[in-house]
Amino acid sequence: MPTGLGASYRSLSDDVYKTTTVAENRFSVLESVKKAFSLAGAGSGPRRSEPLLSAQVHGQPQPHAAAQHARDRKMPASTSAEETALLGTMPSDSMDDIELRSIQLQFPSARSLSQEDAGCVEERVPTGQGDVLVAVRGRRGRPAILTYHDLGLNHVSSFQAFFNFSEMRALLDSFCVYHVNAPGQEEGAATLAEDYVYPTMDELAEQLNFVMSHFGLKSFIGFGVGAGANVLCRFALNHPEKVEALCLVNCVSTQAGWIEWGYQKLNARHLRSKGMTQGVLDYLMWHHFGRGTEERNHDLTQVYRSYFEHRVNPVNLALFIDSYIRRTDLNIVRELDPARKKETRTLSMPVMNITGALSPHVEDTVTLNGRLDPTNSSWMKIQDCGMVLEEQPGKVSEAFRLFLQGQGYAVRLSRKTSSAQPAVAPLTENKMATYRQVSLERLDLASKLQNQVQVNSPVWSASAINITENPISEAVVC
Repeated sequence: MPTGLGASYRSLSDDVYKTTTVAENRFSVLESVKKAFSLAGAGSGPRRSEPLLSAQVHGQPQPHAAAQHARDRKMPASTSAEETALLGTMPSDSMDDIELRSIQLQFPSARSLSQEDAGCVEERVPTGQGDVLVAVRGRRGRPAILTYHDLGLNHVSSFQAFFNFSEMRALLDSFCVYHVNAPGQEEGAATLAEDYVYPTMDELAEQLNFVMSHFGLKSFIGFGVGAGANVLCRFALNHPEKVEALCLVNCVSTQAGWIEWGYQKLNARHLRSKGMTQGVLDYLMWHHFGRGTEERNHDLTQVYRSYFEHRVNPVNLALFIDSYIRRTDLNIVRELDPARKKETRTLSMPVMNITGALSPHVEDTVTLNGRLDPTNSSWMKIQDCGMVLEEQPGKVSEAFRLFLQGQGYAVRLSRKTSSAQPAVAPLTENKMATYRQVSLERLDLASKLQNQVQVNSPVWSASAINITENPISEAVVC
């Protein structure tokens, strides 16, 4: 048993713990407290001088405890000296030159919905229901693309970012874009007069005749979103010879239901009396983005929230909303009988019907698709987005480019080529012989099928092949 530690050992008298031993401390309570304070003072750094305490066993001083306490009292000074020496050897100047002086903070440019395109030329066009602002972009005289915006937006907030997309900018080499703004909806518009009667949806569609006469247009390709898509549909139904094709985003073909009518009527009342309230703002965000957009694209939603709060004229928007909820049904039906197609009311031009998978207008686009002629229309639902032009511009631009090419337009867009393309190994003689044999067999099979068709149907021609049905279940989903 160690005896130099100031303690002795004894066996417990308890029967259960006979083999267990514990140290019996013979220090007094006062001496134990003093020793605890002395150890705490040694570990907390240099302080004022204190009397040296010596541990005693049976009244005799222990030199080992005194020496240990003296070493503990000297510890902070040596530690501070060692730390100072180590800090003095740190290459602070070189680290400052290399690490700190080369750091520069860069923040991304904030997204803005203000007019930034210097290539747009805005003109006021007089119509039978007041003037409308039209922004022209591109060289005039080329095939025309006419756009129309949705509720709460204008040509800048609805189409500027989309047509500035890299693939869409190349369209300006082949087309001229005419952005039409509804009365009083353009950026910085003054409040309309109190006695001004806002045009109905049919009258808004007829205003496009004045726009075409002003710019000398014979026909155009329509590109509309929401309420603007409904306006373009009405114009195309009344003047089918003036519309070559339609690209519709979140288009509604029916009249307003009771729920939509009630919400929009309340929004229009608040816009007239209180301005842009939180309820109106939430409804506009839901109308354009659907639900869950804050988690999906927080920055984009904040930009549009700020735009609706500060850049929209509430009185003019209330008039536009009133006109939209008083819309009538388009009264178009799908007729598959060729003999009765000429008697039915439908869109005779090619139509591309687009919506987002998270948009609240998916069912409306499905209803429109069911009322269109399947031989000249297609329905496309784009995944992971509600506002397709802002959240998925690449997919929409690619679909629109292919749609224009299908109408006979030679659209040349620069494709991004990968710099790291795998090298193609040359074919061996055996492989070349195999490919020649397969090609000859395919040619023989094709010639036999053609002869069989000519025998069974002598009047066979390529014009007999057409698309007879476009079911919703086989719609294009990107």
